[in-house]
Amino acid sequence: MKYLIVNADDFGASCGINRGVMEAHERGILTSASLLVDAQGAKEAAALCGTAPNLSVGLHVDVRKELEAPAVDAESLTESLRRQFRRFEQLTRRRPTHIDSHHNAHRDPRALPHFLEMAREYGMPLREHSRARYFSKFYGRWGGQTHLEQISAESLVRMLRTEIHDSVSELSCHPGHVDAEYVTGYSLEREAELRTLCDPRVREALAEHGFQLISYHHLPHLLINDATSCGNLLPTVPPTTSDVL
Repeated sequence: MKYLIVNADDFGASCGINRGVMEAHERGILTSASLLVDAQGAKEAAALCGTAPNLSVGLHVDVRKELEAPAVDAESLTESLRRQFRRFEQLTRRRPTHIDSHHNAHRDPRALPHFLEMAREYGMPLREHSRARYFSKFYGRWGGQTHLEQISAESLVRMLRTEIHDSVSELSCHPGHVDAEYVTGYSLEREAELRTLCDPRVREALAEHGFQLISYHHLPHLLINDATSCGNLLPTVPPTTSDVL
């Protein structure tokens, strides 16, 4: 059995993106989302969380401003992380199930130690530093060009068949609807991703290739056997129908 978390970045960025995330969760394979707490649609996204108990919601930290400063101040960076964490709790009335960052800014060596510290303190999985392998190839734009073929149902089915082999993986995605109030270079691609995530062929491929959809809610209940070199993952309790999306 392979376990797959399907996580939408940019939850809260706009009403159109919020609508797309919820549609991908209700009609498609989306199991998780990461919330931008300072974005224009953050309050709406937080309210929507209350209608979707099976959707795990993490913190999508935005520290671009701090990292673009002439000299990165460690204290300011730490305070930004903690302020966004507190804002998440205020908005959602819960703690994040996981943590990642806008444009994967946590990869910056100046930022990573602060992200790791917060992840350890609160027991949250941090993207690329947890038992879930990060899979980022489901993305439809690079080199300034749109590549809808990369985010088609056929492409995702192929990825599931040939490229996602780990015991636990996080498939990153960016579903949404075009929103005139939100200017972004990744727009039509979001709608294409949404169509793919809701395509019945993708769910059929998950079953065919032995994938079990989970969310970050379930990750703490999965046990990696560190005594083996292959790092087999086994559920501590066999998942029931009510436990798995």
